[in-house]
Amino acid sequence: MDIGIHVAKVINVGGVEIWITETMINTWIICGVLILFAFIINRSIKNPKRVPTGIQNVVELIVGSLDSFVESTMGKYAKRFSTFYGGMFLFLIVSNLSGLFIGPGTRFYGMSDGTWFGFMRPPTADIATTFALALITFFMTQGFGIYAKGLKGWGKGLTEPMWPLTPLNVIGELANPISLSFRLFGNILGGTIIMGLYYNLPWYLMLGIPSALHAYFDLFAGVLQAFIFVMLSMTFVSSAMDE
Repeated sequence: MDIGIHVAKVINVGGVEIWITETMINTWIICGVLILFAFIINRSIKNPKRVPTGIQNVVELIVGSLDSFVESTMGKYAKRFSTFYGGMFLFLIVSNLSGLFIGPGTRFYGMSDGTWFGFMRPPTADIATTFALALITFFMTQGFGIYAKGLKGWGKGLTEPMWPLTPLNVIGELANPISLSFRLFGNILGGTIIMGLYYNLPWYLMLGIPSALHAYFDLFAGVLQAFIFVMLSMTFVSSAMDE
């Protein structure tokens, strides 16, 4: 069983090697699917009806649910961030659930040298993806904290409740993106490894059971971890902006 992150292509630009990994390709595929979905939805409801029906009803339900989710966590700041966090939540959901459609070890696109790469695991099972998303949250937290309180007020917050605790407060801020990224990465990768191990068992030990395991590790854990990641991200940003 191979759960490594494969390099699909190495591009040399000015003497600098740029590695195109399997995770990047899978991420582009997911982004492409989401963009295509958004384009189709936009074309379908270009002239929305006052009383929604059909696909407009579904879209309004999704958008309303995402807006309510953001509002329940961020309160008065929800209108500023609902679009961003709604998009992040949809990306995480699709990424986490991608293991439902193509199982561990599947290879469906090849390289010129004869090697094959495929949807070995979801993009969120790669620490590079989750850490990049966590860094976005980190810089948003600090940036909007400075925006809301000013540089002086933001700096003062690091010295509370007493100045000797400043180093601990700084460490706590730096630890947030690490814990945020490893929580999502560890849960998704752990489920992917377990499913990969199970698919290497004899066929008579797998009758009917993989569906139950996928329901837990991909569906339940995938939705839950996307919810937790986005909720914590919103909590960090809104807390930084509060007086």
